[in-house]
Amino acid sequence: AAPHEGHVVTEAQLASLLDLAVDRGPHNVLLFLQEKLSIEDFTAYGGVFGNKPDSAFPNLENALGTAPSSLVLPSVDWFAAGAVPAFLKAKLGVSPLHVDQNTLQELRLNASLPALLMVRLPYTTGSSLMAPKEVLTSNDEILGQVLSALQSEDIPYTAILTALRPSRVLRDVSDLAPEKLGRQLLQTETAFAPVRYPPTGTPKILFWASNLSVTINNTLFDLTNLTFGKVCIGGMGSFWLLGIGGASCVFLMTNASYPISKRNWFVLHTVELVRPGDPPAVFNVTQITAPTNYSFSCACVSSEPSLGGMLFPAKNATQWDLTIMRFQIQSYQLINETFSDASDCAGFFSPGIWMGLLTSLLLVAIFTYGLHMIMSLKTMDRFDDPKGPTISVPQTE
Repeated sequence: AAPHEGHVVTEAQLASLLDLAVDRGPHNVLLFLQEKLSIEDFTAYGGVFGNKPDSAFPNLENALGTAPSSLVLPSVDWFAAGAVPAFLKAKLGVSPLHVDQNTLQELRLNASLPALLMVRLPYTTGSSLMAPKEVLTSNDEILGQVLSALQSEDIPYTAILTALRPSRVLRDVSDLAPEKLGRQLLQTETAFAPVRYPPTGTPKILFWASNLSVTINNTLFDLTNLTFGKVCIGGMGSFWLLGIGGASCVFLMTNASYPISKRNWFVLHTVELVRPGDPPAVFNVTQITAPTNYSFSCACVSSEPSLGGMLFPAKNATQWDLTIMRFQIQSYQLINETFSDASDCAGFFSPGIWMGLLTSLLLVAIFTYGLHMIMSLKTMDRFDDPKGPTISVPQTE
């Protein structure tokens, strides 16, 4: 049965559906994996849901209409969609074979042996010279060519079309202030509002970032809009939990008084990423601390060493990477619900400052050496007078 409107298919639900499809259907599985895709693409450019005569998906519509059975899932959890290749690999017991139109002509499949064929479809907007509809039409033509090649060999197959992430993320504006719902300059949004804990009443913690992304098994999930759009926040004591799609991110923070500095400091100790049914991935945190009357900011907080490596995998985090850009956080002493002056993670002697100092020292050394050489020059105290009398030395035998 098709899911009801607005339902987001979880990883467990998608796994049960794929189990039925693979167990009862053909074991030759064809996976079309697109970079980005949303149900709004079909509504805007296709006739699958909009019944448009100039649809960008004629081959897909024909395949859905002529197939013995088909199922459309309008909304699937990002993590679940990204885990489809790994699930099929484990289910069929074979490694995925990346194919295109040319290599598919040379394949010889056996209906009695399982096979997993993967076809990657691009989806680029903005930087691409092609319009979104042209890209989707091109992908549909590739889909049609691949399906025609299998049908010409009379091989039964199970085809799946999905994507690693959505092409459009709709933000819920029900929690925004009425004055922010009007027309904005150039119709652009300036910045995300900080996440507050607790969500109601006087906030005790503010958190803000320009980008929050998670990488699982080399698959990137951009969670910025889900984190700062419609946010589900809960917390107790020093734990801070914010809902991100089907997962959650937990910040373990403490606030303590230090006698030496005679002030309170807040410290972020660990960050945990949790998915339902999986053990939490724990990252140890270093250097994220500041006085409670200050906020802490950093251009990048990441578990990747090339990006600074302030997060260190501690438990069940070998397959995870967490990156937060333009990170800023403050706790326990908030004035007017805004960030105070920031204690930045960048040290005073940054790489640029070190380069400038070393270059200046080298130039000063060269100048000092040259000045010393000039000052050490001495003139002669006696000179020959060419106009004076010559000296004659008689020679005797």
